[in-house]
Amino acid sequence: MAHPAIRASILTDQIIIRGARTHNLKNIDCAIPHGRLTVVSGVSGSGKSSLAFDTIYAEGQRRYVESLSAYARQFLERIEKPDVDLIDGLAPAIAIKQKNSTRNPRSTVATATEIYDYMRLLWARCGTVHCTVCDGIVRRDTVDEIAEAVLALGEGTRLHALFPVQKPQTTPVAPEPEKPAKRGRKAAAAAPSSPLTDALKERLTDLRTRGFNRLYQNGSIYEFSTPESLLEIDFSLPVFVLVDRIAVSAESRARVVDAAEIGYRESGEVLFEIVPRDADGQERERLRFSAAFECKNCHRIYREPEPSLFSFNNPAGACPRCQGFGNTIDFDLNLILPDKSKTLDDGAVDPWNRPKYRPYFTELKRAAKLHGVPTDVPWYDMTEEQQSFVLDGHGSFPGIRGFFAFLERKKYKLHVRVMLSKYRGYALCPECKGQRLRAEARAVRIGKDSVGKNICEAAALTIGAANEFFSSLALTPMQEEIAGSILGEIRQRLHFLDAVGLDYLTLDRLASTLSGGEAQRIQLATSLGSQLVGALYVLDEPSIGLHTRDTAKLIRILDNLRDLGNTILVVEHDPDVIRAADYLLDLGPGAGEFGGRVLAGGTVEEVERNPESITGRYLSGHLTIPVPARRRQPGPLSGKEWLRLRGARAHNLKGIDVDIPLGMLVCITGVSGSGKSTLVHEVLYKVIAHQLGKTEGGDPANLYREIRGADRLNDIVLVDQTPIGRTPRSNPVTYIKAFDAIRELFASQPEAQRRSYSAGHFSFNVPGGRCDVCEGDGTVTVEMQFLADVELPCEECNGTRYKSSVLEVRYKGKNIHEVLQMTVKEALRFFAGVPKIAEKLAVLDEIGLGYVRLGQSATTLSGGEAQRVKLAAHLATVRSGTSSANSDGKKASRVLYILDEPTTGLHFDDVSKLLVAFRKLIDGGASLVVIEHNLDIIKSADWVIDLGPEGGSRGGQVVATGTPEQITQNELSHTGYWLAKALAPRERQREAAAETAAQETATTESATAESVATGSH
Repeated sequence: MAHPAIRASILTDQIIIRGARTHNLKNIDCAIPHGRLTVVSGVSGSGKSSLAFDTIYAEGQRRYVESLSAYARQFLERIEKPDVDLIDGLAPAIAIKQKNSTRNPRSTVATATEIYDYMRLLWARCGTVHCTVCDGIVRRDTVDEIAEAVLALGEGTRLHALFPVQKPQTTPVAPEPEKPAKRGRKAAAAAPSSPLTDALKERLTDLRTRGFNRLYQNGSIYEFSTPESLLEIDFSLPVFVLVDRIAVSAESRARVVDAAEIGYRESGEVLFEIVPRDADGQERERLRFSAAFECKNCHRIYREPEPSLFSFNNPAGACPRCQGFGNTIDFDLNLILPDKSKTLDDGAVDPWNRPKYRPYFTELKRAAKLHGVPTDVPWYDMTEEQQSFVLDGHGSFPGIRGFFAFLERKKYKLHVRVMLSKYRGYALCPECKGQRLRAEARAVRIGKDSVGKNICEAAALTIGAANEFFSSLALTPMQEEIAGSILGEIRQRLHFLDAVGLDYLTLDRLASTLSGGEAQRIQLATSLGSQLVGALYVLDEPSIGLHTRDTAKLIRILDNLRDLGNTILVVEHDPDVIRAADYLLDLGPGAGEFGGRVLAGGTVEEVERNPESITGRYLSGHLTIPVPARRRQPGPLSGKEWLRLRGARAHNLKGIDVDIPLGMLVCITGVSGSGKSTLVHEVLYKVIAHQLGKTEGGDPANLYREIRGADRLNDIVLVDQTPIGRTPRSNPVTYIKAFDAIRELFASQPEAQRRSYSAGHFSFNVPGGRCDVCEGDGTVTVEMQFLADVELPCEECNGTRYKSSVLEVRYKGKNIHEVLQMTVKEALRFFAGVPKIAEKLAVLDEIGLGYVRLGQSATTLSGGEAQRVKLAAHLATVRSGTSSANSDGKKASRVLYILDEPTTGLHFDDVSKLLVAFRKLIDGGASLVVIEHNLDIIKSADWVIDLGPEGGSRGGQVVATGTPEQITQNELSHTGYWLAKALAPRERQREAAAETAAQETATTESATAESVATGSH
């Protein structure tokens, strides 16, 4: 028997899986090496996620749960064990999926990556506090600083060391408004001439008993030993205790320190008054030092900054107006100024166009002329000062905010409340300007005066800019000792975020607005920053949303994570990531029931040589997605078949002009953060939808200057990656409207008719035939007090969703639950004799979703799968000849479809299927605008619009437009550089064809010459 240590080393070399049968896996055996980057590839639905997530990660999670307390396990024992015979050598598993489940409006990129926690600590320990009133420096003076300042006055300078008799207030208070002075004789009589109160008498007695014998006021010294001299002191004015009389010299440091310590102990402050040698009556200069944390100019006292002061999740730091959200329900400037391309003369301020409030418009023109504010310039071209004049007013002109403040006082009138409601919405908090923190937190800065930033300004930087800021941030030796490690952690995490291609995101970007790919790469960077060792990371397509230029950065991150001593298991379709794998596991050969087998395993070179591996054949170049032999040509730019968008402005778009040809496949490309989604989702879709009468989302007039060609469209459809449903009852077959026909088919069976079951009895969305316990969900949710809620199969229906009596109705030997468990490919054969159902299911198969189960919960579909289900629904309407937006039977033509990375989760082999679906839509009269990074889609496009040149503030411009071949000629286009490589095989094919033709011509010519020569003989 092997020694335990030897046996342990053998076990930890690899993760051994034996007899995996989860979902469509066919009892497979495989081994995944530890400490290596392993990629699982295969066509969509071949079982990659079933192996990586539902078997390996699920077993790791189950073993973790077993280590929890008995209380937790009593809820979790019913979690099913993955259907596998053996998993050995399994490390602690961490899953990083591509879904963004964050919906918390307080969560940002900085908080999700723990960068903000370190920033709060850094600003609290090393920040310079500024006064919120006078912007002076707020700090406390140390005894050593006092000694240095006094000794710097020069040899022989005579000083009086003093401290005030009455202790100053030491708690921070807000400055109170000054009360108007009382007038008249009573006021004069009320003011005491010498306010010698009992408390002051007690204080003087206490000071005398402790040896302080001299008081000081206005240059005069008064002795305690002669009480009558105290009658000359005006106690309504400041009175000081004289501690010492010092002549500055090198030997007087100890006396200065003693005087400072005495002053601090007795009153919290000390004053050194310079005594002139000759001029009597001359105003004496004083040096004041305080132990309190106060402003050196206006002496307002502040609390010392703590990390909680910089948290917008804590009442100590959150803005009191917006509670840390950054916005409030207030008057929305986008509603008050709906069209920012208008001038003030043209009525840019909407409420002042109403007859009742025209006098305000007249007042605006008068005040603008008086103060030199132009009224003939579009709003968005006015300077910040000019806009501020219109918003805040000046003098007798109240401005927009003053106008609404006036109306607020008239809210008791119904028509005023109605008018105000039209302009309310979510607006930036007027107090913190969207920065979320209270004024005291915003007054703390780090860095030199010219480049110093408060924590809100630093969080507003992009990750790339923040990386530069913190890298160039210099700390003093003392600060370095206190916070050097904190700054190092921030720099390290920013470097990791930059390395995964997220340099364009701002740190204060809401986590809920991130795409699935961005959220996954943030988790990846966070994992690398945590420096965990010996873990198993399971990743789901981390390259999603990443430009080909940045894939190399992602691979370096994965290599670094591996080099720490971790095992990396990646489900991936990107060829660059696959080629970077240490070990490649290819599943297939098909999807669903036709997949679930290991086709090849080994290095990339070994898989390429394996003829059974579809992935290997694509990697080796034996299989390729061909470049179209002929592209659709756009009409003349002056023609009608173009969408012309002018002056697109949103986020980082720089007022760009875009021309989009209709009736074609148009790709919007560019590096991550270049403005693709902003252009397509925020501008193009909203503008055209508004032009076509879809009013939801408000007027987008401020997003563009002009659009032409929208009248050529009947409809616009956004096919994005949002879930097709939020509940387990939503599924693909209900979304494409095939479930209605399936339910009608079951209701027509003899057993159903005998029991008087209608189609509604076979629905799990309405009471009747569904399970009454889980209400058709198939699962029940157990609320855990300290863990995430757990979903468990319903014990009443065992996850079937239906009552047992309904399940007794069968069609071809299968009940409704068994039909919903079929994959699309299985169902196509099962319902081959029912065209009404088969036609709708065929569309799902055509776009590569043949592996999806009919009743698969919408909550388990990836973003790419949800998008393709939506696309299938639209393809089905095109096939039936009706538009999804026009139920009156109008032909499905002149529809603009917008898609966002539809290749998400698609294998090379499935991309070609998707292109066929695109061509069918275009042949039906539709136009397609596709945001895409996949080079196979881009090279197949008819027209490409490339944005950039970089991400974030360095993007938002049109870099190149034209056919893919024209894009490759532009040296500024990153897409063009990589696209040229994707098009290269086509050039090689042309060259090879030309060489073959040349050889055939030469052979023909030589044969002809020989025959001629033979004839002459």
